[in-house]
Amino acid sequence: MPRVRLIKPIVTACAVLSMGMPLVLASTGTITPVAYADTYDNLVNAQNQHAASKAREAQLRSQLSGVESSLADKIVELDDLTNNQIPEAQSKVTAANDAAAAAQSEADAAANRLQAARKDKEDLEHKIAQTGEDYDDAHAAVAQVARESMHGSDTSDMMSVMTGSKDTKDFIQSMQSRDAISRNEANAASDAADELNTSMNRGERLKAIEKRIETLKQTADEKAAQAQSTAAKAQAERDALDKLRVQGEAARAELESKQDQLKSDAAKQAAKTVMLSSQVDSYNRQYQKEQAAAAAQVTINQAQGTTRPTSSQTSTPATPSTPSQPSTPATPAQPVTPAAPVTPVTPAAPVTPVTPVTPVTPTPTPVAPSPTGQGTSNGDYGNGYVPGQCTWYAYNRRKEMGINTPSYLGNGGQWWATAPSYGLRVDHVPQVGAAVSFLPGQAWADLTYGHVAVVEAVYGDTILISEMNVKGPYITSTRTLAGAGQFWYVH
Repeated sequence: MPRVRLIKPIVTACAVLSMGMPLVLASTGTITPVAYADTYDNLVNAQNQHAASKAREAQLRSQLSGVESSLADKIVELDDLTNNQIPEAQSKVTAANDAAAAAQSEADAAANRLQAARKDKEDLEHKIAQTGEDYDDAHAAVAQVARESMHGSDTSDMMSVMTGSKDTKDFIQSMQSRDAISRNEANAASDAADELNTSMNRGERLKAIEKRIETLKQTADEKAAQAQSTAAKAQAERDALDKLRVQGEAARAELESKQDQLKSDAAKQAAKTVMLSSQVDSYNRQYQKEQAAAAAQVTINQAQGTTRPTSSQTSTPATPSTPSQPSTPATPAQPVTPAAPVTPVTPAAPVTPVTPVTPVTPTPTPVAPSPTGQGTSNGDYGNGYVPGQCTWYAYNRRKEMGINTPSYLGNGGQWWATAPSYGLRVDHVPQVGAAVSFLPGQAWADLTYGHVAVVEAVYGDTILISEMNVKGPYITSTRTLAGAGQFWYVH
């Protein structure tokens, strides 16, 4: 679906004043609002977020009608922490981290320039120690080119320049006008060639380099201080975010212990949704840490010359090797009926033929599904699904709930069809902990692979689910779906 962008309305001076935006007087004397597109977008986004937050709180208060006020306040506070304060703090951390990285990059560049200038000074001091401070590098370069040209095809041109020159200075200027000399000087020049021309003697060049070093050092010190300051601000933002998350964890734990005080289904649903959102934030932080650790390990392995980390070096679960017991296909294989016995040929002698034994057709022994319980250890060899995908999360989440899941049920849209062969109960009755197997295209599932999620709560014909990879790999989110009876549930 293409992204829709609203056309911004014309902002008048009165409207800008009411928004509290600064104004400047243009040269014509008219008032011109300093209303850039980004400023307008930020303002509109802030207003929309505030309005959405108020609407969300009002809806939540309505669902919590009749709940003791202090408990209702705690639920609303946790919702505000999870859906408003923490995301806002996360945005500040991201911006602060970006600013710190940019400042550090500038500081590194300034330090590199300073180091290069100091290297130029060191090289020049070494040359002065060898041939003196007054050594004329320009004359030496021209003389060298002249010697080289005498051995080439331009000897006549070189002699013309030499004989036509009135003095040494005229000769140098003539030689420097030639492309060959210009190219030679360009190739031999250092990074400071624009400011430190080789026509200076070494003493002058040394002073110029020292002056440049002084300027570069001041710049490098300023950039380093700026980088340190932005890094400190980024750390402060991260500390503030961590503090909010600690508050959220504590608030969720407290609410979980008070769920029995909620009597109405609406209040139970509201509290469960709020607590699950907080829990999902914890999941996402955990996955982010695991991703960062895995990436760091890859960097270490590359530095050490290895290609990939072992399963013990990364938190991302490795795909298990195929078990010795072959995985059962989606449709159980039908037993092969033996061919009918061949009637023996009657021998010439009147021998009474032996009556063949009628073969017994083997009857397959299906795995009995559990009528009330959930899960089975049959086929569970560990998480065999692609990390970061919906199937990978569904396996992990059910395992966390104490429910076993076979390792090779296929894509999310195939679970309902393959699960019965492993003894799992599949029906249209929602149950907490069941895997919802969405058909391709159903409830915005992928049109090819379908989707799978986990039921977190059931409220009549409405279910609350948690899922992964709706917003991106490794990102967990929640949804509330009506019409629960239309979906397939793997128990």
